[in-house]
Amino acid sequence: MQSNLYESDFYAWTLEQVKLLKARDFTHLDIAHLVEEIEALGRQERRELENA
Repeated sequence: MQSNLYESDFYAWTLEQVKLLKARDFTHLDIAHLVEEIEALGRQERRELENA
């Protein structure tokens, strides 16, 4: 279900992940997509620093 929400409504997916993290409900997190998004944020930050 998490993957479907990730693909159909990214903002709702992020809100759900935040809710799960705050509740420490690690079993229901969409780990694969969370990892993907954190890696993407890191790459974006690196590019911005390199271009500054």
